[in-house]
Amino acid sequence: MRVFVTGASGWIGSAVVPELIGAGHQVVGLARSDASAAALTEAGAEVRRGTIDDLDILRGAAAESDGVIHLAFKHDIAFSGGFESAADADRRAIDTFGEALAGSDRPFLIASGTLGLAPGRVGTEQDAQTSGAFDADVAPGPAKRLANAHATTALADRGVRSSVVRLAPTVHGDGDHGFLATVVAVAREKGVSGYIGDGSNRWPAVHRSDAAHLFRLALESAPAGSTLHAVSDEGVPIRSVAEVIGRHLGLPVTSISPDDAAEHFTWLSGFLGMDSPVSSARTRELMGWQPTQPGLLEDLDKGHYFATPSA
Repeated sequence: MRVFVTGASGWIGSAVVPELIGAGHQVVGLARSDASAAALTEAGAEVRRGTIDDLDILRGAAAESDGVIHLAFKHDIAFSGGFESAADADRRAIDTFGEALAGSDRPFLIASGTLGLAPGRVGTEQDAQTSGAFDADVAPGPAKRLANAHATTALADRGVRSSVVRLAPTVHGDGDHGFLATVVAVAREKGVSGYIGDGSNRWPAVHRSDAAHLFRLALESAPAGSTLHAVSDEGVPIRSVAEVIGRHLGLPVTSISPDDAAEHFTWLSGFLGMDSPVSSARTRELMGWQPTQPGLLEDLDKGHYFATPSA
């Protein structure tokens, strides 16, 4: 299968590309920089230069492909106050891919997330599958990205084998610079390994390699309109995460009051305090997906998150 991948050189994409190539697929990766293009070439992929704002390039690449995996998202502006703009760009890309693939029964996958899916209980693949009031033109902030996921699964009605892969908030592994690496950096800066309140709130997690494997399985056989969960650990207590970090850095493990969390953890506080366990039972049954890589605490205990920049 000839597969067009956006975000192909990113944290998830750089694991998805070798997963696809290793299974015999031909990959064409979107690259917006010379460094990204070089990384894709080294990985054995073809390069298409451009960004997700270049809709003609996206349309042409999709038309020439047997399937599309859309992983790119403007995270760089999302965390500087431009999340709605990033979600709007994402929606334009999704609509463009939908138009190019309509009536073809070819696969189209996007990445989404699970954080905050079902507050107070274990979230499932069936949660938030209907758009309700989340119209992409009016819904604020992250709700727009949820609307984008709904738009993707709705493409099944237009003859696209579309699916959404919801990623756990922690997609961990050696080289991760995301949420978990940020928690470690905050502990170093503050001199304590903190958690909010009693630390019993839970985060789901998945190893990057296991997530990449699910994307391949979904590309090859996910039913049209399906929602899948790339989740290995259903919910790891944040206090347990803080204890591993404290042990490796030789720091005290300390509760941070909810009132002080924003000052201590800055932008991460709103996420770190959430209790958001998520199940992937239906995904495992439907796709035959079985994670094989270390869980979050085991991976954290390996030590690569604590290597100093000069190491």
